[in-house]
Amino acid sequence: MNDTSNRTYPSLARRGFVVPGRLKAASYEAASAAGARARSWKTPNCGPNAAAVQNLPLMRSRARDAIRNDPWAKTAIARLVSNTIGTGIQPHPQHPDREIAKQQKQLWDDWIKEADADGRLDFYGQQTLAARAFFSDGETLLRRRFRFDDGLSVPLQVQLMEADQLPVEKNETRPDGGEIVNGVEFDGDDRRVAYHLYRRHPGEYNRMNATGMATVAVPADDIAHVFQPLRPGQIRGVPELATVLLRLHSLDNFDDAVLFRQEVSNLFAGFVTKPASIPSGPGDIDPMTGQPVLYDADGFSPIVSLEPGSMQELAPGEDVRFAEPPGAGADYGPFMRQQLMAAAASVGMPYEILTGDLREVSDRVLRVLLNEFRRAIEQLQWNIFIHQYCNRVWAWWVDACALSGAMPMPDFHRTRRLFLRVRWVPQGWPYIHPVQDVNAQKLAIRSGLTSRSASILKQGEDPEQVDGENAADNARADALGLRYDTDPRSRDIAGDIAHSKAGTVDEKP
Repeated sequence: MNDTSNRTYPSLARRGFVVPGRLKAASYEAASAAGARARSWKTPNCGPNAAAVQNLPLMRSRARDAIRNDPWAKTAIARLVSNTIGTGIQPHPQHPDREIAKQQKQLWDDWIKEADADGRLDFYGQQTLAARAFFSDGETLLRRRFRFDDGLSVPLQVQLMEADQLPVEKNETRPDGGEIVNGVEFDGDDRRVAYHLYRRHPGEYNRMNATGMATVAVPADDIAHVFQPLRPGQIRGVPELATVLLRLHSLDNFDDAVLFRQEVSNLFAGFVTKPASIPSGPGDIDPMTGQPVLYDADGFSPIVSLEPGSMQELAPGEDVRFAEPPGAGADYGPFMRQQLMAAAASVGMPYEILTGDLREVSDRVLRVLLNEFRRAIEQLQWNIFIHQYCNRVWAWWVDACALSGAMPMPDFHRTRRLFLRVRWVPQGWPYIHPVQDVNAQKLAIRSGLTSRSASILKQGEDPEQVDGENAADNARADALGLRYDTDPRSRDIAGDIAHSKAGTVDEKP
C-alpha cells in the first residue's frame, strides 16, 4: 500500500483493504478510441433523420436497380412480400351487433374490387404492391380519394404513391411555430398536419414541368405513410437492402467474372507448333482437312480446325499443345454460400429460404428456421402493415360508408368506435408436417388451450364462414342420407365410429 492511496482512501486503509494507487473506470472496448482496431473507426453522430435521408434517393435508385438486375435481390424482395402479404390481410368486423358486422363484411367484399384509384388491382393486390414498395424503397404512401360521382359501392378509392413524390430536401420553418421536415409538416406540438407531395413522380421526365415540380400540401388525415422506424423520431424509411447493396453489387460482379472465365475455359483450343525452319504461307495444305490452310485476319496466323473422331498425322516437326485456362476454383462454392448467408441475414431471412438450398438441413432444423422467420414476418404484419396501412384504410372506409349512407349506421357520431372495431387476419402459414400439426391443434382445442375460432383464424380463414359451410354440408348430407367418415358427429378423436354408453353404435344424425 502506498502513501498516496492511504491519504486518498484513509478509511479503507485503516480497515485493512489494499487500495490501488490509481483506479480505472471500466469501459466497453467499443468505447475506446485507442488501439489499431478502434483508431480507424470513424462514426458520425447523426440523428435519426439525418442518418436516414442522407443520399436516400441514391439508395432507392440502387435498390431498385439491384431488384431489376440482381437475382438474389429480386428473390429476397419477392420472398419478403409473399410471406408478409400472401393472398391478402383480411378484415373481420367486430361490431357487437352481429347483423351490422355481417353487413360490413358483405359491403367490404363488394368494395375491395373497386378500391384501386388506378383501376388495376383489388385491395389485396394493392397490399402486395405497397409491400413491394415498402421493402424496395423503405416506405410507401397511400392517399384517400373520395369518389362520390363514380357509382362505387362505397365512394372511396385508395391511391398508391412512391416515396419519391415526398421530397426529402423540403425543410422549412413555419410562421406558426411548426416546421416541415423532409417533406412532412408538423405543427407546434409536433403533430403531423400535412404531407407536401409532388403532383407528378420526379422520375417521369416526359410528364414533369414547372407545375409538376411544385408541391401540394395534402392533409395528414388523407395520407397513410407506411415505413418502419428504426430509431425514435425517425420520419422517413430506409430500403430493406440498404445494408447489403454494395455486397450484392460486388458479389454480382465477381460471379459474372467467374462465369466469363468458365465460358472461356470451355472454348477447347489448341496450338500447333512447328520449328522455324518449316515455313508456312499461301498454298499450304491443312493436314487435318486436306484443304488449303485458312489464315486469321492478320494474314499470317494459320487456323486449324478439329473434326470429331478424327485421327491425323502431323507433318514432321509439328506438335500440338492445348490451352489450360484456370477453372472456378475449389473455394468458389463455399465463398458464394458465405456471402449469400450474410445477404440473407441482412434482410432477416434464412439462407435456405433465399436460395432454396436445403442441403444438410433436417426437418427439425427447418422448423426452427421457419419459426424464427415467421416470427419476424408477423412482427412486420402486426406492427407495420396492420397498424399503419390496414387500420388506416378501414377508418377511411367506415367514414365513407357513413358519409354516403352506403349502409345503415344509426347514431354514428356517438358509436363510431364500435364500427371501427376490426380484427385483421393474415394468410395462414402452410403446415410443415400436416398430420402432426393438425393433430396438435385438435389436442390443444380439446384440452382448452385454444379455441376452434383461434385455430381457424390462425389459418387465415373466417370461423363463421367455416361453421356455416360445415352446417350446410351436414344438412345436405343428412337430407340425402349420406354418412361420411369426415363427419365429426359420428367419430371420436381417433377417427373411430362413436358408440353410445350401452355399447351400440350411436346412429343419431
